[in-house]
Amino acid sequence: METLRLYLRYIGASARSQLQYPASVIMYALGHLLVTGVEFFGLWALIDRFGAIRGFGLAEVSLLYGMANVSFAVAETAGRGFKDFGVMVKSGDFDRLLLRPRGTAFQVAAQQIQLVRIGRLIQGLAVLAYAFTALDLWSTPLEFGLAAMAMVGGACTFLGLFVLQATLAFWTVESLEVFAMLTYGGVETSQYPLTIYSAGFRRFFTYVVPLAFLNYVPGLVIMGRPERFGPDWLAWASPLVGVAFLFVCLKIWRLGERHYRSTGS
Repeated sequence: METLRLYLRYIGASARSQLQYPASVIMYALGHLLVTGVEFFGLWALIDRFGAIRGFGLAEVSLLYGMANVSFAVAETAGRGFKDFGVMVKSGDFDRLLLRPRGTAFQVAAQQIQLVRIGRLIQGLAVLAYAFTALDLWSTPLEFGLAAMAMVGGACTFLGLFVLQATLAFWTVESLEVFAMLTYGGVETSQYPLTIYSAGFRRFFTYVVPLAFLNYVPGLVIMGRPERFGPDWLAWASPLVGVAFLFVCLKIWRLGERHYRSTGS
């Protein structure tokens, strides 16, 4: 509870600093909302032209899309500090974090909360609300709860990817942008049914980077589709996969931390 209170104080301080310029925050948030809205419009145009994607209609793809974008928006908002971690390593500012009586990963995550990412979150929630309405899922609390838990697990998965990207800076100094293929590319990948990809691609995003457990595995049960990815209990356990992935990534962070050599200045 003490850690949670400290984290909330970090969030409050970051939010107050950004809201010194509220118009800027609002415009940036609207920009994110419009950009992601255009992405969904492209998805709608695709399905409107061809009718379905591997048997998934607009409402079903919207469920996958909404779950992926809500998860990513939460992770991006909470883990923005890891995105800019390379600057801390180059400047030596990471040394200050080592002197404080808190874990360094916690401090990096808490130091910067980006309110402008709320645009993607709003857009994802709006698409998710449409999907639940079109699929008539509001009256099924179990499926609603599964979707909520899956998005928490998905946020942990994306946050773990941000942690891995930052961890590389302990050796490379720069946070390699090649990881954008897994973060921003990952959210693009998980917006569509996993069956449209090749077998090797599916295995990678299931057993290496477990994005399949973000929305596809639980989504099949939520939507009541006849096909399943393993037994039904696997869908209910899917949120734990994201938590476990984040735990492993934090262990790798600790390994990288032990190899940190400062700037020498």
